[in-house]
Amino acid sequence: MSKASLSQRVLEGDVRAASRLMRNIDDGQAEATEILRELFPRTGRAYIIGITGSPGAGKSTLTDRLIGHLRKAGKTVGVIAVDPTSPFTGGAILGDRIRMQDHATDPGVFIRSLATRGHLGGLSRATGDCIRVMDAMGRDVIVVETVGVGQDEIDIAQMAHTTIVVTVPGMGDDIQAIKAGILEVADLFVVNKSDLDGADRVVRELRMMLELRHAVKAPPMDHDAHHRMVLAKAEGRHVEEPEGPREWEPPIIKVVAAKDQGVDGMLKKIEEHRAFLDETGQLEVKERNRAAAQFVALLRERLLSSALTRLERKLGQLDEVAGRIARREADPYALAQELASQLAE
Repeated sequence: MSKASLSQRVLEGDVRAASRLMRNIDDGQAEATEILRELFPRTGRAYIIGITGSPGAGKSTLTDRLIGHLRKAGKTVGVIAVDPTSPFTGGAILGDRIRMQDHATDPGVFIRSLATRGHLGGLSRATGDCIRVMDAMGRDVIVVETVGVGQDEIDIAQMAHTTIVVTVPGMGDDIQAIKAGILEVADLFVVNKSDLDGADRVVRELRMMLELRHAVKAPPMDHDAHHRMVLAKAEGRHVEEPEGPREWEPPIIKVVAAKDQGVDGMLKKIEEHRAFLDETGQLEVKERNRAAAQFVALLRERLLSSALTRLERKLGQLDEVAGRIARREADPYALAQELASQLAE
């Protein structure tokens, strides 16, 4: 199949062509880059939802229910499920498609699993490119479900327009959220399995943490202005509070994904967040941030590849050079600086 025909078939929504291209992307084949360049001008229309959270929180079940509700709303859906790769065998579980078999025969749903292949951040290095392929296919909504590795998952916010953090009672997600900085990336909190004991406590603690974040982020008021406000309030006069730029307050939704309870409310909040981004111009900001993150990732990969090629040409394979460094026969700082200088020329 020629490159032109493959890209054209992807634009026509051909699942087999898209699957082949995604496989080539995941394998790092050079010809995939040429096709991505052809598809790129036809992207930028899909809305991207990221779903993240601790392992066992029920992300795949929630994704499965979300697909159903989106399809009922007439939306075509693409799903990228990022699975962990074994650091020993290199194999991935790739089990999310098994858990979403109810949608396997629906032509309006395309599910693709990717392995992280050791990439930090809970996302495969190929995730951004596969999002573009599904976008070029004409999918209305693309759901990215991350591997669930805790602190390294924050970069999902750079990929998605709406980021959903899934928690469950009894797993200490409140403490983990503070450690991971997830409060900073969540646009929506979902307390799954909320029919279990402790769900209300999780909701209360999330609200407390959100209030604390809001208090910390509040800009300090000028001393004289604050003094005048205190006096005015003491005299019973109405005082207009200073307003800053509008901010989205992440809602907290209780769901029981296994019973399809609360998922419609979650979808409503996603739509509200999308409307908020449109009204405030933040959707354009998110697009710029996403473009910057993906460009830097692409540039980093290209530069690293070039550096390793130069290293191999001059000094031998990476393992050989690493052996010399380990034996203190080579200076890693000098080598890195030399390679960086050569790339900058």
